[in-house]
Amino acid sequence: MVIAVATDGVMGESTGASAQVRLDELRASASVLGVARVLHLGYADSGWGSVLYPDPVDRVRFCRADVDEAVRRLADLLHDERADVLLSYDRRGGYGHRDHVKVHEVGARAAEMMGTVRVLEATLPREPLVRLLDVMRVLRLPLGHELQAIRSAYSPRSAITHRVDVRPVASQKRAALAAHRSQLGKVGRASQVLRLLVGLPTPIFGLLLGREWFIEPGSAPPRRQKTMLGPATAGSRREGSRR
Repeated sequence: MVIAVATDGVMGESTGASAQVRLDELRASASVLGVARVLHLGYADSGWGSVLYPDPVDRVRFCRADVDEAVRRLADLLHDERADVLLSYDRRGGYGHRDHVKVHEVGARAAEMMGTVRVLEATLPREPLVRLLDVMRVLRLPLGHELQAIRSAYSPRSAITHRVDVRPVASQKRAALAAHRSQLGKVGRASQVLRLLVGLPTPIFGLLLGREWFIEPGSAPPRRQKTMLGPATAGSRREGSRR
């Protein structure tokens, strides 16, 4: 099991030092899940929002990267690893992050180039998220732009082909999230949510984040396949074969 990330996860005017911290945290997170190794494809994070920072001096931000070059890098990895399954993002890139959208494009093209790689696109069912937004609106709770975007993000239930039960490895999943220490210490809504999640007791964490959803392109969705994930296969699932 290998995790390939397109970017170092550092936004803004990133430095080599901060990029190394993020990658080291990712490797620590991956080790919790039994992943063999982590590979960075060499791009910089493009960030989320209206501001797109200039490229760092030593690499290009992923959204500006040449698609063919990125496809070749990933295809070479798939070939070297003799991969039979690639986990990627759905076509909306989850909540719409521009790097996630490009990961979807690059992953789909690399798998097509290989011809033998099965693709599973990580997503969430959109309908429960939309209902939550409606409740927040009724309660007159503040909704940021990123929350408003949920209405067109992720995927409708009708498109989802696989639902995976990861409750047996909830403690590992929580520990993997907690390994991203630099994100836990940030100011902002996302970091607040992350701190809340990693502080939950394991049973409650498993109740909230104990299922994961995927779309297999070309597979008929009416009857979703349900898979139970046991501790022996914990390394085969990670919330990020992502950026």
